[in-house]
Amino acid sequence: MLYIKNIQACFGDKKILNGISLEINKGEVHAIMGPNGSGKSTLASVLAGKEEFQVEDGEVILENSDILSKNPEDRAAAGLFLAFQNPVEIPGVSNTNFLKSAINQIRKKKNLPPMGYEEFFEKLNFAKKIMKMDDAIVSRCVNEGFSGGEKKKNEILQMLMLNPKVAILDEIDSGLDVDALKIVSEGINNYKNKDNAILIITHYKRILDYVKPDFVHVFINGKIVESGNYELAQKIEENGYN
Repeated sequence: MLYIKNIQACFGDKKILNGISLEINKGEVHAIMGPNGSGKSTLASVLAGKEEFQVEDGEVILENSDILSKNPEDRAAAGLFLAFQNPVEIPGVSNTNFLKSAINQIRKKKNLPPMGYEEFFEKLNFAKKIMKMDDAIVSRCVNEGFSGGEKKKNEILQMLMLNPKVAILDEIDSGLDVDALKIVSEGINNYKNKDNAILIITHYKRILDYVKPDFVHVFINGKIVESGNYELAQKIEENGYN
């Protein structure tokens, strides 16, 4: 589904990714772990199309389509979703209008009519129930005045509504208490199915106790230095990255 081949990328004059290759198939959950500065979030940014990172070599294919040649909007329309490590606030734009606009922009690029009122709110009510979010939060401006946990839950709410082919979750567990972590994990597990794929970027094993990965990859200095299954995450928890 998502094929990453020999990605080399830099930020200004600093080389950060040094030849990342990764294949993520339908129905799979992959986790990337590694110390600060190892390139985990840079990979997420490169996949999403953030302009401040320059790709020097490599390719990224999503279902036979080269996404490196696409802008971020077209990557989203192709089925790529990024949950931000630090979700931004958007004053003046309600969550409901933001979601409706995002869904219909994607549908427009696919030559589909706008989603109907009843279908939209049926999906929204279902997603709210999973994420245990009330009407007051959903009607507020995007992330404005939200706690850290509310912002992360809102990212997963967006994922459930957009239903992408590949979800990249960049430190979605950071700053979450135990209850919020369980809710976020429940949302991820509800999204997961045989036709999509998930890439979780994390420092810690705790989210992987709830969302079990098929593969775990260790990043060091912009490279994948080791891959394994859930037991590799346990090994890192016990021994660190040394």
